Amino acid sequence: MKLNNKNLLKDKLYINGKWIDSEKKFQVENPATNEIIASLPMGGKSETSKAIEAASSVFLEWKQKPAKFRSKILKKWFSLIETNTEDLARIMTLEQGKSLTEAMGEIRYANSYIEWFSEEAVRSYGDTIPSHRADTRILVQKEPIGVIATITPWNFPAAMMIRKVSAAFAAGCTVVSKPSELTPLTALALVQLGEEAGIPPGVWNLVFGDFESIGEELCTNPIVRKISFTGSTRTGILLSQKSASSVKKMSLELGGNAPFLVFEDANIEKAVEGALSAKFRNSGQTCVCVNRFYVHANVLDEFSNKLKIKIESLKVGNGLEEEIDQGPLINPQAVEKVNSHIQDAIQKGASLKTGGNRHRLGGNFFEPTLLTGIHSEMKICKEETFGPVAAIQSFQTDSEALQLANDTEYGLAAYLFTESVSRIWKFSELLEYGMIGINEGIISSEQIPFGGIKFSGYGREGSKYGMEEFLQTKYLCWGGLNH
Repeated sequence: MKLNNKNLLKDKLYINGKWIDSEKKFQVENPATNEIIASLPMGGKSETSKAIEAASSVFLEWKQKPAKFRSKILKKWFSLIETNTEDLARIMTLEQGKSLTEAMGEIRYANSYIEWFSEEAVRSYGDTIPSHRADTRILVQKEPIGVIATITPWNFPAAMMIRKVSAAFAAGCTVVSKPSELTPLTALALVQLGEEAGIPPGVWNLVFGDFESIGEELCTNPIVRKISFTGSTRTGILLSQKSASSVKKMSLELGGNAPFLVFEDANIEKAVEGALSAKFRNSGQTCVCVNRFYVHANVLDEFSNKLKIKIESLKVGNGLEEEIDQGPLINPQAVEKVNSHIQDAIQKGASLKTGGNRHRLGGNFFEPTLLTGIHSEMKICKEETFGPVAAIQSFQTDSEALQLANDTEYGLAAYLFTESVSRIWKFSELLEYGMIGINEGIISSEQIPFGGIKFSGYGREGSKYGMEEFLQTKYLCWGGLNH
């Protein structure tokens, strides 16, 4: 790897401030070339248990540090990441596939959470409550929960992890992190910079390898008091069930099936731009990615034709090349899922307007695709496609649009484009989603409470609400205050 800072390329687990190796290995591949780019230790139950013990051993000391102390470390970490953005982006592109431009954008986005929580660290306020008796006082204070486990996916290997751990550190928690085995190198580089920033040994530990044994230990070990997970709904349910025996607090950011509503009065140019960013960013591999487009029949042709032109202008290729809009999908299984959704839709009556095939580049590359004439019996309406496929269905009335949009067990993100203020209020209240983009395709930032409802999980990340996820409330009743 052509890195300016060679020290960022790590190939070991990180436990209690030490880099740990093991004999058993697994390999990390570049999804654009299928080349092996790293061989890493296969961590398991033993390594995870040691990481939990390390986090527990320093929790009290870390908790009792002044908030300003933790804030300064986070600010130093922010500065180091800012300095090393280009190298971090290159590592991410090599193991995840997204373009360098997108990877650099993700590093900056992830780093914004560190900056945000470095400032929130000193704002963990409690309350005083008017007492029910003259001789007592009621106080409420916020305390860190304890040892936290974070489990994060491959699609945003920096952002998904950092927005969890930065909030946890700010709150005074210690952390055991498990990144995806598909993209561990980005996490390792961020841990290296965290160490340089002064995060003490044991406060942050990183394990990966055997997902089942690591997950089992994180769920069943009573020392872990909270799990923050981003991933599939199926896995989230399993983690929640396994964690019930030790009554852990959970934050689950799970699957999505986002609708994108375009009404008759919408600004079509703005809607097309919003559709492009909300659908094809990261090759369609985002949890808030649009899965279903619902467009009013009177503007269906205009919207579809303009979106088709934009889709056909997307440049597909290796993310290390210049001016690439879309890199490869993460692996052959992802390609097969996208292809199966397209074929299922066509067999059930959808029309293919552009794309629809594996890309001429081969491997994990897939053509940006547009389908029209979809309906609710197709897989593409029921399952999260997680790929570069825009699928459109028309509607006639507002009530029909609302019914179609809410016809899913998921509830992460939704998008609506309209110029009607009354319709915006109505749909904002009736859409069953945790986040709604109104005339906007990019909805995430460090200031907002990111998260969903229904089978998309619970808990929030980012904003002041994200800090609350790592704090617990303690009530103090102070009696004997005779006047």
